[in-house]
Amino acid sequence: MRDWPITETEALAVQDLLRARLLDGPAPADPATFAGVDVSYAEDRLAAAVVVLDSTLRRVDQVVVRGTPAFAYVPGLFAFRELPAVLEAFERLTVRPDVVVCDGQGRAHPRRFGLACHLGVLLDLPSFGVGKTRLVGVHDDPGDRRGDRSPLVDDGEVVGAVLRTRDRVKPVYVSAGHRMDLDTACALTLRLTPAYRLPETTRAADRLSRDALL
Repeated sequence: MRDWPITETEALAVQDLLRARLLDGPAPADPATFAGVDVSYAEDRLAAAVVVLDSTLRRVDQVVVRGTPAFAYVPGLFAFRELPAVLEAFERLTVRPDVVVCDGQGRAHPRRFGLACHLGVLLDLPSFGVGKTRLVGVHDDPGDRRGDRSPLVDDGEVVGAVLRTRDRVKPVYVSAGHRMDLDTACALTLRLTPAYRLPETTRAADRLSRDALL
């Protein structure tokens, strides 16, 4: 699609334009459905998966779209590689989710506009990111118990939280996206991690995207 950025300059301009549309809230008080988003790669192919879970964490919808990366690999602009396929997957859903949970970052991004922010703005849905690793910032270690957290700080700004989802297990990195605040993002992350370190949304989307490339 030619209207998709093809140069770093174009992509940075799009980020600046969309970042101005980010909202901190209000976050949904009691969402009934959650969409997990994950993308897997195999050489020059990718598979973008969206899985929708209800409040009991039962799967109610899923879509996977196979394709190729839509943008070169540029640090800080990774979302541009995946979003065309991810957006197509959302268009095919029969259930519109209340919240989008990305395997990646929201505000915890060098330009404060990670995948969760970008996708949330384009879909106009509440969104946040739960990353397995840190992209920016510094932090103290949170306590050892589930629910313990510490601020993730970058250039003097709190951009996320380092959250323990299992006792004495490596924490995750939570950051708000669009129409979301950090406290709600952390509470929802705990709601989505009843048994494992990562949210059930991420686990389901990861399996679906990986299976699509076999």
